Amino acid sequence: MKKILINGEEVQPAAADVVEVEPGVYSVLAGPNSFEARITNDEICVAGHTFSVEVEDPRQWKRSSHSTGAHGRVSIAAAMPGKVIRVLVAAGDEVAEGQGIVVVEAMKMQNELKAPRKGRVISVDVKADDSVKPGAVLVTIE
Repeated sequence: MKKILINGEEVQPAAADVVEVEPGVYSVLAGPNSFEARITNDEICVAGHTFSVEVEDPRQWKRSSHSTGAHGRVSIAAAMPGKVIRVLVAAGDEVAEGQGIVVVEAMKMQNELKAPRKGRVISVDVKADDSVKPGAVLVTIE
């Protein structure tokens, strides 16, 4: 279940009518009260008071928490059937987060698969011109 945190404390949303009147600006009607809320990144400003806001959804993948802080092995797999065009790394190579690992052609489009975090390549399970099925492990990083 989602959690809403304001200034680090969990809150329960109140019943209100909220309408976006312009990008990042909302009109809020809560009971007899009317407010204007301005949202910028992770802050909301209401009646001159600024609050730090965070929504935690355990179902949502967060790149920042799963990439740089991840430990152990990470397998890079084919998302759909295709043909390996190029392998850009070899076993033992150190890779940076976002670095290109393998180029796979699927549906006449070339897709460069990238490292989800920094690490060392421990295995390369494909070579150029290999056909791959969805879910096939291409490269493993540790």
